[in-house]
Amino acid sequence: MPLPVPEDAFSEGMPEREGASVQETFELFSALAPKGWRVELIEGEIYVVPPANGEHEEIVTEVVEQVIARRVDRELRNFTGIGLSLPGTTDTVRVIPDLVIAPKGSFDDQREWHAPGPVLLVAEVTSSSTASRDRVQKIRAYARAGIPLYLLVDREAGEAVVCSEPAGDDYAHKSVHKLGTQVPLPAPLGFTLDTAEF
Repeated sequence: MPLPVPEDAFSEGMPEREGASVQETFELFSALAPKGWRVELIEGEIYVVPPANGEHEEIVTEVVEQVIARRVDRELRNFTGIGLSLPGTTDTVRVIPDLVIAPKGSFDDQREWHAPGPVLLVAEVTSSSTASRDRVQKIRAYARAGIPLYLLVDREAGEAVVCSEPAGDDYAHKSVHKLGTQVPLPAPLGFTLDTAEF
């Protein structure tokens, strides 16, 4: 979704629109985005995502609560709103997943964008504006970054997809489960997610 930018939003010191690089344009949009909006850079395209609706946030919160209750490693933490800087085919990918699970202290610095090294799982809950990217481009980006698990809660399809074993631009293993069922999350998490509340 394009971000409407009024003409007077560009002040001295801001890059000119004509001839600005994708990275410069991304940084400008990030600076101008209204509070609660997310700006992501995926495969050379800039995406501006409005705040999520209540159902979306209920699902994210339910996943967070279950991770807290069922995690084997008590040092694991849930992060929302964390920016990840991932390797792309030509440019850096910048994404803000709905949920990131990583060890405590993984993001205890002042940076806005973080390397994916400590990330054990990323989760995305689809919205009408993000579903196609969550199903295609983000699978490639997360696999390429070597993130062990990608949980896709696909509301439109009524499915939870667990992607594991990153290999190149994809995951070698994908298991699809109907929402409302028990969804096993393999190592490094190793517990079952109950999607009955989704």
